[in-house]
Amino acid sequence: MTFFEIYAQALIAIMLMMTALWIASIILKNVSIVDLFWGFGFVIAGWIYFFYTGGYEVRKIILMILVTIWGLRLSIYLAWRNIGKGEDFRYGQFRKKYGKPYWWISYFQTFILQGILMWLISAPLLGAQFYTGSSSINIFDIAGILFWIIGIIFEAGGDFQLAKFRSNPDNKGKVLSGGLWRYTRHPNYFGDTSIWWGYGLICIGCGSYLPFLGTLLMTALIIRVSGVALLEKSLTDTKPQYKEYREKTSPFIPWFPKK
Repeated sequence: MTFFEIYAQALIAIMLMMTALWIASIILKNVSIVDLFWGFGFVIAGWIYFFYTGGYEVRKIILMILVTIWGLRLSIYLAWRNIGKGEDFRYGQFRKKYGKPYWWISYFQTFILQGILMWLISAPLLGAQFYTGSSSINIFDIAGILFWIIGIIFEAGGDFQLAKFRSNPDNKGKVLSGGLWRYTRHPNYFGDTSIWWGYGLICIGCGSYLPFLGTLLMTALIIRVSGVALLEKSLTDTKPQYKEYREKTSPFIPWFPKK
């Protein structure tokens, strides 16, 4: 099979998964369930690429171990954090805005859109496995693994520290400024970006460059669209202490706080 034939197989699988989730969201009246499957969707896409490209090269095995650990951890964490807490306020606002037609609007606005983004972003996972036979492990692979390790420390560590902070009732309304959050205002988003740069570098390591656009797309979404930019606005509007925190803490890339 060609690169694009395999890529199309993943698109079909992702669309089927998103359609099933959409049906479940109608039954549960909760569009938020789509977020729980963001990481898991990449695990599915990655394993589709693994089996359709054939072979058991070291690069493929390493890549899929990394993708599986990251994707399952993210989905399990989001499930633990969100299940039983109702629909996310963002989807609730859409539900109020569109009224009764929202049940089918959500299919295209949320599920199909997120599925297409997932498919586009997953390109490095295919590039790294489709072209892996053309080269052995090299400096780009090692750099990619290091980026992934740094990323998982910041993403998982940031999530753990935030969950622990929020579990203390005394911290309600306060801003977390310790631990990893002392060096960046968004350790989990920085970690997620670092992880995807890791996948992108592994892809480049086997001479596949165009799929790296998936990594760039993920970076742009995290920083400019659904991640950092959206959260910064929300926290600035709702937490007065956040202004002082912003003035002394690096916005994204970890660095020592200003005095």
